[in-house]
Amino acid sequence: KNEVKLKRQVGLIGGISLIVGTIIGSGIFISPKGVFQNAGSVGAGLLIWFACGLLSTFGALCYAELGTMIPKSGGEFPILLEAFGPIPAYLFAWTAAVILKPSSLCLLSLTFAKYALTPAYGNCDSVPELSTKFVAASLILLVVFINCFSVKLSTKVVTFFGVGKILSLVIIIIAGIVRLCQGYTENFQNSFEGPTPGIREITMAFYQGLWAFDGWNQLNYVVEELKNPYKTLPRALIASLFIVTGLYLLTNVSYFTVLSLDNLLQSPAVASSFGSVVLGFMVWIIPLSVAASVFGTCIGSCFTAGRISYAAAREGHFNQVLAMIHVQRYTPAPAVVLNGLIALLMVIPNDFDSLVNYYSFATWAFYFATSITVLYFRYKMPDRHRPVKVPIFVPIIFSASALCLVVAPIVDNPEIQYLVAVLTMLFGLVFYFPFVHFKVKSQTIRK
Repeated sequence: KNEVKLKRQVGLIGGISLIVGTIIGSGIFISPKGVFQNAGSVGAGLLIWFACGLLSTFGALCYAELGTMIPKSGGEFPILLEAFGPIPAYLFAWTAAVILKPSSLCLLSLTFAKYALTPAYGNCDSVPELSTKFVAASLILLVVFINCFSVKLSTKVVTFFGVGKILSLVIIIIAGIVRLCQGYTENFQNSFEGPTPGIREITMAFYQGLWAFDGWNQLNYVVEELKNPYKTLPRALIASLFIVTGLYLLTNVSYFTVLSLDNLLQSPAVASSFGSVVLGFMVWIIPLSVAASVFGTCIGSCFTAGRISYAAAREGHFNQVLAMIHVQRYTPAPAVVLNGLIALLMVIPNDFDSLVNYYSFATWAFYFATSITVLYFRYKMPDRHRPVKVPIFVPIIFSASALCLVVAPIVDNPEIQYLVAVLTMLFGLVFYFPFVHFKVKSQTIRK
């Protein structure tokens, strides 16, 4: 009998395209305002952007070691399962399936809708809420269909839009270089003048910057679909972060060849404000470029999301329906559909800020838990085969930074949203004990 399983169809270029295509979404076009507002000055903001790229690279190195040591799909799930047992792994899978992945897809879809409709309504703020929700919901359905239809189609779409979004940033960067050569450097003089940020402001600036970098771990969700994963995974991770960090720094520098810090902070859409000065009557290109960029990110995000529920169901942590693979297309269709359905429900309230806060807090809590497994495995299993072995300071710095990003905002300014996020994570235990620990199963599903 032929075993129905995920096929290895993703090579180095496809892997780089998946990571770059997932990282570069709406963040670089809208996050600069949040970073510089909290940083207080141009110089401090640029340093935070560089630090976000460096921190993401450290995280990618940790995940490269873990992903080649435990070459299983599902991202953090198989790593936490082997390191700490079923309960932490289940809580991750539950949180990812219920909060992280659906909220990410919802946020991206709402952003796509606003920017896609901007040329018709003049600016982002004028787009009707009902129209935004309708377009966002339609996009989610399209993204789910593409990811259920074909792995090759998904990676080709991500690659195509990945090239497009890089070209969009290159246009901004070239325009910025031209203006620098023309002498527009006044916004870089006394670049560190401004209010000194506190702990909360620094943390919020990092949250905004790291939101723009989020997606660097996506290849770990599809390890079982990589060609030669021991080489492809680390190479794709490092190459992708190098490309993205360089593009982001140059793009932010380009913004300040046109906009002062005050202009940037007052702008509802930084990229659009930049385009209105540089592109003139062709300013409509910017919102459509952002929409196209976000579309590619949606495909990549949904592509990896289904692999979490699939991996958890395969271990008996979720309903076995989610472990099923389409016998002809070799895609985890039920798991992909589940992610889309929850994202559709999240579109209804359209609460963008709360979704970002829940997402960032929960994401970095699990980044911390996963990164310390590098140290745990080094201590418990020093002789285990590691195709990639990073310097010990890398997981120490990354895990310490992740812990600070989780704890600092709670200590400095406790808010109810953090408690809600923790309770939502722990609520998964209500389902864990009867259905996983005691293995209560539906007779209908068994049949």
